[in-house]
Amino acid sequence: MKTEAQSPFDRLLEKALEENVALSLPEIARLLRAAEGEEETKLFQSAYQMKTRHVGRVVRLRGIVELGNVCSKDCFYCGIRRSNAKMHRYTMSEEEIVETALLGELFHYGSVVLQGGERSDAAFVDLIEGALQKIRNRSEGRLGITLSLGEQTPETYRRWFAAGAHRYLLRIESSSPELYARIHPSDHSYAKRRRALDDIRAAGFQVGTGVMSCLPGQTIEDLARDIAFFRDLDCDMIGMGPYIPHRDTPLGQLAESNLLTDSERLSAGLRMIAVTRLVLRDVNIASTTALQALAPDGRERGLLAGGNVVMPNLSAVSHRGDYLLYQNKPGTDENAGESRQALLASVERIGECIEPDAWGDSPHFGRRKGRQ
Repeated sequence: MKTEAQSPFDRLLEKALEENVALSLPEIARLLRAAEGEEETKLFQSAYQMKTRHVGRVVRLRGIVELGNVCSKDCFYCGIRRSNAKMHRYTMSEEEIVETALLGELFHYGSVVLQGGERSDAAFVDLIEGALQKIRNRSEGRLGITLSLGEQTPETYRRWFAAGAHRYLLRIESSSPELYARIHPSDHSYAKRRRALDDIRAAGFQVGTGVMSCLPGQTIEDLARDIAFFRDLDCDMIGMGPYIPHRDTPLGQLAESNLLTDSERLSAGLRMIAVTRLVLRDVNIASTTALQALAPDGRERGLLAGGNVVMPNLSAVSHRGDYLLYQNKPGTDENAGESRQALLASVERIGECIEPDAWGDSPHFGRRKGRQ
């Protein structure tokens, strides 16, 4: 009986699934160019196979605390950029941050993310340090804490690590200095942001970063280099998603006349998750809210394409409408309990499971520590 000859794409997927194989940039780009239909399906299936092998079919939870939308940055794509005068600004008090974070323990998430606009003033640094100490003490160290609070000084990173945080996500948004410069004002520095990732690791944190796909002027080769950047940085976790415009931003207004469809952007976001899983293997990869903004089941499809982290929102409904990095963000009218119920039901539907009360560090971090 004759068997059909393997296509070059099938052979590339087989190579990607081998252990101790490093794909070249052209090979990464070819995977990102998977044709809609059979090739894309095979790509997602292979990524899910890799995920199952290295991190299991267990979803790691990170309850998000959106602690404030005051930001010193003026990124051209972001709804909470400092020049957006239409944004109602808020900053949670220390006690509100602590009480909201402790919902993560009540809901058995095991881990939380403190996320907010980028600030480095002394009052803010002290606020976060105090909140971290109280969260650690009141949870008796049971609650894992990730920070996503932007560029800081090495001293601030060390203070926050000592106060109780152990993971830090600093998205670089694009590893291309040229593309980075096009989506940020001139007072933003690619070199400074890249250096901050080294400072974060030196302070003791597990390191995470990420990028946007579907940016105006971005190429498949840019995205392939982004994935190679993650690999070269030896990241422990990745948080990324497709660019979704916000009408009150320069990039959002520029992009309105030349937007990809929601389906195209969702596909690009899922491919980035899948190829990143094949290349990085044992890291934590978030299936982000941005995917859910593009399709009701986008978050679940991200898990099936290789993601293994989901970040339900713990913030009060009164704040959610003010923390809009992009338009049409889902869940702004759900309280934390409703978000939890919807999440548990969706994870169960796709055959994944949740390990309650777990910090959920990536296997990559454990292996990297073992090599040191």
